[in-house]
Amino acid sequence: MTIIYELNPPKVIQNRILSHRELQESVNRFKSKSVEVGKICDGMHVTDSVLGIPRISPITAGFFIKNSNNKIKITASVRVRDRNHTSITQTICDAILLDLNGVLIVKGDPPPTGPKDSKLIPSEVVKQFNEQGFGEKIDLYLSISSNPDFDKIHKKIEAQPKGFFTQVISSIDQVTTIVDKLKPQGFRIIPCILLASDLNQKSAQMLNLDWSEYNKDMVKFVKEVHKIAGDVLLSSPNDFKVALGVLRNL
Repeated sequence: MTIIYELNPPKVIQNRILSHRELQESVNRFKSKSVEVGKICDGMHVTDSVLGIPRISPITAGFFIKNSNNKIKITASVRVRDRNHTSITQTICDAILLDLNGVLIVKGDPPPTGPKDSKLIPSEVVKQFNEQGFGEKIDLYLSISSNPDFDKIHKKIEAQPKGFFTQVISSIDQVTTIVDKLKPQGFRIIPCILLASDLNQKSAQMLNLDWSEYNKDMVKFVKEVHKIAGDVLLSSPNDFKVALGVLRNL
């Protein structure tokens, strides 16, 4: 049973390619955040180039965290949209060698430039890696909608991941429905909650998220979700201060 905090690694490009000094400064800020939040949560999840904007590898970022806190559980997203099978295999092996606990295989957002789609499908990637035995070395996860059509996710279920990260949820009913359906089949369920704040409002709008059920008392909502699922992932991409406040109150 864990409370996990989501971290975005530093960007490599911000209108231009960052210098070594600028990149190192971003990495140092990332490390400082991870150390601070690592004192008040059970695990951290590192994303992989959200919106297709190039960032430091989530596996490298996960190693930075693990290197300063070897007791924290680390998972990382791995995009398949702009990778081939060889590069994904390398990434999974890196995660195993660096002692990360799990990887979430996702399609990923289209990149602003360059090739748009490798045609790889996350569920097929997880199924193949499980058949090769990688699932015995590291936990493999897939994502599901916050309102999944269970008749249409049979390929994800057949891939036999360790469990599922949900897209952002907005109600207890969503969590209960997913947990009741999938947890009895042996899957770990990790609901994702976007913390409500003015600074996260833009992210909520992009996701068409209605957080009216929990914005008045986020701590109570997180505790209820955690009680039902046993795990919860907190996302606060633009408001680290409110994230620290919620984690401390938990």
